[in-house]
Amino acid sequence: MARTLYFIISILGPLLTIAASQYWASALWLFVFLVPFILIGIYDLTLTKHNVLHNYPVIGHLRYALEFIGPEIRQYFIETNQSGRPFNREIRGLVYARSKGEQDTQPFGTQFDVMENGYHRANHSLSPKKVSEHHARVLIGEHTCEQPYSASRLNVSAMSFGALSSNALRALNAGAKKGNFAHNTGEGGLSPYHLTEGGDIIWQIGTGYFGCRDADGNFDEALFKENAANTSVKMIEIKLSQGAKPAHGGVLPAAKVTEEIASTRGVEAGKDVISPPAHSAFSTPEELIKFIAHLRKISGKPVGFKLCIGNRIEFLGICKAINELGITPDFITVDGSEGGTGAAPIEYTDRLGTPLNEGLVFVNNCLIGIGVKDKIKIIASGKVASGFDIITKIALGADLCNSARAMLFSLGCIQSLRCNTNTCPTGIATQDPIRAKAVNVAEKHIRVANYHNATINSFLEIVGAMGFDDPNNLNPKAIYRRTVNGTESSFAEIYPPVLPGQLLTSIDIPEYSYNWKLASSKSFNPTNGLRN
Repeated sequence: MARTLYFIISILGPLLTIAASQYWASALWLFVFLVPFILIGIYDLTLTKHNVLHNYPVIGHLRYALEFIGPEIRQYFIETNQSGRPFNREIRGLVYARSKGEQDTQPFGTQFDVMENGYHRANHSLSPKKVSEHHARVLIGEHTCEQPYSASRLNVSAMSFGALSSNALRALNAGAKKGNFAHNTGEGGLSPYHLTEGGDIIWQIGTGYFGCRDADGNFDEALFKENAANTSVKMIEIKLSQGAKPAHGGVLPAAKVTEEIASTRGVEAGKDVISPPAHSAFSTPEELIKFIAHLRKISGKPVGFKLCIGNRIEFLGICKAINELGITPDFITVDGSEGGTGAAPIEYTDRLGTPLNEGLVFVNNCLIGIGVKDKIKIIASGKVASGFDIITKIALGADLCNSARAMLFSLGCIQSLRCNTNTCPTGIATQDPIRAKAVNVAEKHIRVANYHNATINSFLEIVGAMGFDDPNNLNPKAIYRRTVNGTESSFAEIYPPVLPGQLLTSIDIPEYSYNWKLASSKSFNPTNGLRN
């Protein structure tokens, strides 16, 4: 009875509106306004699968309309400068301003509650230093490679052709060339749009081996050698896992798998592309390290791997393989669980993986513990957007950083959260050719370079303000975090260090020694379930 009453009210509303107008006698207007309401009401009462519409015909659609625009309402009218997620308005505004070359200062003091649990800060010095620009770069592979690479402290993180549009990739790569930094391809293969602008490339190889796979999806050495010889390719990164969806293969929805993408990846067009969760070219830590050495020998370029830390004995198994074989990767990219992606199961994004700071500290301590940190560069990846972000990661052991979403903001991303729908309103995360045209490569690549350069300058200025003349002197003692009892603790107190070579001794190290004993270079899973 109630739902019929709502239906009658929903019809009387437009009917009374018509009657009150000067066109009340017009059958045409009656048809235009009334008949659609009647048809919608009949459908809602008899055929709809929605509970709300069945009980509240016609007017119940208002609920779904408001839900549809809910994200925009929250973003533009409700969220504060600090409350937005994944990136708040202050950070987005900072990137926008720097990319446009506009003023990036802030009036009237900080908007953060500096007494709030989790607030981070650094100590300044009364004797600030001038930091040389040559400290904005790091040499990778100098111990092992014919062609070592001088990398910027900040680079474009992994984003594939398929996840991003062709114009977005071209703009990122042209920006990387203009700003002299590197552009990671993501696991989707070495597409023409990664190469056409001539920027430096870090070629990522995932479990699907896109760009170096045979017809069965296995690693193709000849094809790898051919692509690795490209002069734009400066380093090769083997992807073991990523923070946003650890232990889950990459996902490219069918709507984005065009003929062009299918050709680039060596897959079938119009079908979901889901990479396997694990590699087929190796299955143990020892095989991984040997595979790295093999790719380095073939390419003559730095080779490393990327992972999000999960079960710690697995990474310690890799460390044992490094120690036993005497072979080091040139770099390790540590991805935090807060890292982004275009598409992932919610549970993976929200609940799996180790956050970047904890993962970074663990990897750094492990490499120090086996005495090889001086030979392996660490790249930090996960919500890095500002100069201070870079400071905190280097203080915890990183040598350089990657950024994905901040780079997209510099392209014009508005955080609409439609990356997985192929309907990105800015033309960045889509394969719709009409939408993709919105990314003006000639203009946007300048913004990418502007953002990078301004952020690097900010980073160097903060290093100097802290009293250091070399970023490599940053350490965990330099960063403080407000804790639950209202006091502050330095990162050195929160994250106890491991001494050089200590893992190879009999000295017990809490949270490390037990797992070190369980770890094996022969297997990622040597303990039948005893995993920490």
